[in-house]
Amino acid sequence: MNTIRARLLLWLLSAVAAAGLSGAWTLYERALVGIDELFDEQLQQTALSLADQSFERTNVPLLATTGARNSMVVQVWNVSGVRVYASEFERALPGLQPHGLSTVMVNKLAWRVYSLPSHGHVIQVAQPQAVRRQQAAAMALQTLTPLGLMLPVLGVAIWLIVGTQLRPLDRLADSLRLRQPDALEPVGEAGLPDELRPLASALNGLFGRLREAIEAQQAFVADAAHELRTPLTALRLQLQLATQADDEAERRAALARLGTGIERASRLVGQLLDLARHQALPAGGARQAVALDELAREVVGGLVPLAEARRQDLGIAASEPVSVHGEARALHMLLRNLVDNALRYTPAEGRIDITVGSEAGCAFLQVTDSGPGIPPAERGRVFDRFVRIGDNTAPGTGLGLAIVQSIAKSHRASIELADNPLGPGLRVTVRFPANATG
Repeated sequence: MNTIRARLLLWLLSAVAAAGLSGAWTLYERALVGIDELFDEQLQQTALSLADQSFERTNVPLLATTGARNSMVVQVWNVSGVRVYASEFERALPGLQPHGLSTVMVNKLAWRVYSLPSHGHVIQVAQPQAVRRQQAAAMALQTLTPLGLMLPVLGVAIWLIVGTQLRPLDRLADSLRLRQPDALEPVGEAGLPDELRPLASALNGLFGRLREAIEAQQAFVADAAHELRTPLTALRLQLQLATQADDEAERRAALARLGTGIERASRLVGQLLDLARHQALPAGGARQAVALDELAREVVGGLVPLAEARRQDLGIAASEPVSVHGEARALHMLLRNLVDNALRYTPAEGRIDITVGSEAGCAFLQVTDSGPGIPPAERGRVFDRFVRIGDNTAPGTGLGLAIVQSIAKSHRASIELADNPLGPGLRVTVRFPANATG
């Protein structure tokens, strides 16, 4: 049973049982010491009580014996070392030992022995040490018996008490289980135990983030639907004009406008997919060392044909081998969107320069164009989705810099917008933190 109540019951009963066993063992050891002292004294007193007895074979005294294996055994030897008396013959007994107390092994059985010289004889009283251990164990067992009887009662009490204390958690689970999928209001923390408040607070934080994410997604879908509706409506009208054109020149002009509209709609859909694809990536996932200089060469190489078709000068102005720890595909998307934006807003015969380098230990990517630029007052808005500065008829979807900002945030990079220092145009710098630079 994998429940908190069952685990608590098991651990608490185990702790109580372990404490009882530990106490019993301690009692056993202490009792054994006391019993050793007591029985050693009994051995000596028994030997002294026999000191005045006569042990001649012709007049052997009658000594009290029990006949039990666990009783004390009395043996007597004469001066010649011949045993003249033994109270028991049923088992192997210790031989003659030096005067005083000693411990000997006979057939793997330990004996405690006391020897006393008296009137030309040696009186020896012995006892198996197992008797002493049995006495100590019996005393320890007496302490465990009440504990064994108490454990079931204690188990029931623990089960009921823990169940009572876990009821607030059950109520919290029930309230969450009965919620509708779109119910993201905070969980009430009133009346919750202190141990459950961090859980409730974490759930409320999660619900808040989910609510913000859902609202942002709904706003994004609404904006995307709105932005797609306009070009699709225009495409439908341009198609009607092309089919209804009276002459070839008018038809060609309508078809050209239709092609331009298709290109713009295709770009909008592509950037929407780019943004959705990046936002679907797990935070911090698939990170690796990405060489920014190689990335710049790859992006520029892929867009040079487009720049040449528009009679634009696209190239890498300066580059040094710099790497950052990040998502290669996302960083490729970031730089491609920056360069693509620059190509779209830079007129023919214009120039777009890419710079890759590092400054104060921070790697950076820089794209400088000779287009119209962005007024300083408008630069804070260009990162919003579907926002286009200036003439709305200019090419673009208003998503490029939103994609760039989303990728930059996931890499803890900053974006700086500034004027082109060499003339009209815009300079965009993406600066990575020092700990991301390889």
